[in-house]
Amino acid sequence: MFISRFLQLLIRLLIGAYPRWIGCKPVATQRIYFANHTSHIDTLAIWAALPTHLQARTHPVAAFDYWGKSKFKRYIVTEGLNAVFIARSKEDRTEGDPLEPLYATLAQGDSLIIFPEGTRNKEAIPQAFKSGIYYLAQKFPNVELVPVYLENLNRIMPKGAFWPVPLVCTARFGKPLFLKEGEDKDVFLMRARQAVIDARAPFQQGVTL
Repeated sequence: MFISRFLQLLIRLLIGAYPRWIGCKPVATQRIYFANHTSHIDTLAIWAALPTHLQARTHPVAAFDYWGKSKFKRYIVTEGLNAVFIARSKEDRTEGDPLEPLYATLAQGDSLIIFPEGTRNKEAIPQAFKSGIYYLAQKFPNVELVPVYLENLNRIMPKGAFWPVPLVCTARFGKPLFLKEGEDKDVFLMRARQAVIDARAPFQQGVTL
């Protein structure tokens, strides 16, 4: 689709969004990509870093209270990125599990892009993760969980900025992990957060493409 190609080209020109597959390869395996969250263009950066054959089956998770209430923003994420909305605020929620749209996407065999911090963070190190990723891993234990560290986006597009600073962003894709049998929720969330932090530096034994 034209809008998808245009967005990818725009992001590549503005910030680079260069992929570094340091712990896995860009193969058509069902995955949940989870990353640090520092700006409103994080979603675009990860999506643009994916090869075209993975973009078609990978859905960014977009907060409805930010991306869904403006016609322009909604068009960008739905028509351009094929995003899945999640309701964070109580007024946007209906009865039932707010993660249901994500469960449905995974159930049809597609992949997701999520930000487990739940909100933007100006620091380079991610904040504590919220529990959503744990419930996704619990319900879909065979889906690979791939940590992604977005390098420089906290400086390229800081909170409140209208236009990106001319720096280069790199998306580092780390080694996949899974929820261990009987693993405590808090232990898993700390392990997943640490996996994103570990992806900041290249794995000496990893795969670089």
